Amino acid sequence: MADLSTTLATLTSVLGPEAVRTDDTSLDASSHDSWPLSTKLARLDRHEHRGDVVVRPTDEEQIRTVLATAAQHDVPVTARGLGSSVTGQPLPVRGGIVLDLSALPVSHELDEEDLVVTASASCNGGELEDALEARGYTLGHSPQSLYRSSVGGWLATLATGQFSSYYGGIEDLVTGYTVILATGETLRLTASPRAAMGPDLRRLFLGSEGTLGVITSVTLKVFPLPETRLLETYALPSVEAGVAAMRAQAAAGLRPFLLRLYDPVEARHALQDETVDTAVMFAGTQGLSEIASAELDALGRIVAEHGGRATGPEGAQKWMGRRFDFSSVETLLDQEGGFAETIEVAHTWRGILPLYHAMTKALAPLADEVLGHFSHVYTQGTSLYLILRGSAESDGAAVERLREIWATAMQVALEHGAELSHHHGGGLARSPYTRRSLGASHLVLRRLKHSLDPDGVLNPGKLGLN
Repeated sequence: MADLSTTLATLTSVLGPEAVRTDDTSLDASSHDSWPLSTKLARLDRHEHRGDVVVRPTDEEQIRTVLATAAQHDVPVTARGLGSSVTGQPLPVRGGIVLDLSALPVSHELDEEDLVVTASASCNGGELEDALEARGYTLGHSPQSLYRSSVGGWLATLATGQFSSYYGGIEDLVTGYTVILATGETLRLTASPRAAMGPDLRRLFLGSEGTLGVITSVTLKVFPLPETRLLETYALPSVEAGVAAMRAQAAAGLRPFLLRLYDPVEARHALQDETVDTAVMFAGTQGLSEIASAELDALGRIVAEHGGRATGPEGAQKWMGRRFDFSSVETLLDQEGGFAETIEVAHTWRGILPLYHAMTKALAPLADEVLGHFSHVYTQGTSLYLILRGSAESDGAAVERLREIWATAMQVALEHGAELSHHHGGGLARSPYTRRSLGASHLVLRRLKHSLDPDGVLNPGKLGLN
């Protein structure tokens, strides 16, 4: 049985009272993230995922102390970065300790010869990117939450960025990291630049959402800023034609850094033009000038073969300028009864269009608008990103509508054999469906959990784990 009082006394004695907070303001603030459902609950002053204490360590030794103390007294620990999760990863379900990692010292070291940067897990991603760009480099990792998320959070949630078709996801960009286990052991996992000695253990903690260990520092690839970037906007006769063009360019081996296909409903928002009635694609190529030009020419030819036409770079240029803007969703969530949700799934080329049609049909009765786009393209398939916007009679009704949206979307995705998440992770939103999604491989996850966290104190209730 959890012994919270002894845990609090021990942590306060070792870390100091300023690092161990039990006041209502701290507990309430840490009971919400950027998940729209959580945002609406906060407006209702409902704190359903509240810890008993917020602990803010300032170094790795303090993290080890927290984990050792928690394990000794059977107290759950939920790690939290900058709280930008949109599916509830950092929200505790059994109280206990919220391990707030945002107070860890921020630092980074650039290695210009090996083209890597080593950063503390607490680094704000946007601030790190800005510092690198000032020296002529980029991470190549650019999620919409870039300026709201932490480097450690990217690994914990298996994140990817808007330019992943060129640079890859975080699993392709990380070369090493340090993680502290629930047992207090500290591991450094690396492969430079590649290793074939046994399984690739670097991937073990990627996407583990704090259930297997606490990531404290990360080494990532960096890339010289591209010499040239070229942008274009295309109009397509249908969503089907656009998906076919995306598949064809992937099969041809093109590597546009930007490739996004919008259905007509979202195209009107993307172009900020209510008269748009076609599917629209934003595309961009980069690198040496000759290569960027050749790739854009080749892409244009493929799009034309599928009935598309170039309309000029302006649409893509404007999107590039506002791609970190969350204001439309946040404004709607801040209204009484207003709700908005984003759900991203993925499927093969064979399965993606049936999935798109089934999900938009099933979700249409639950929102005023259902917007869809395809991005993050692979040789075998693509992601589907749905945005739902609507208004209910009250915030309480909006909460129930959001729950219904998630249940409906996950059921349709499971019926179609789709991946339940492409880049937002599982969190509380998807945890109930994890075992069905992972199937037999969930047994491997459960056995890893038991081995690395034998007392089961790390972030219970996520990824279908108790």
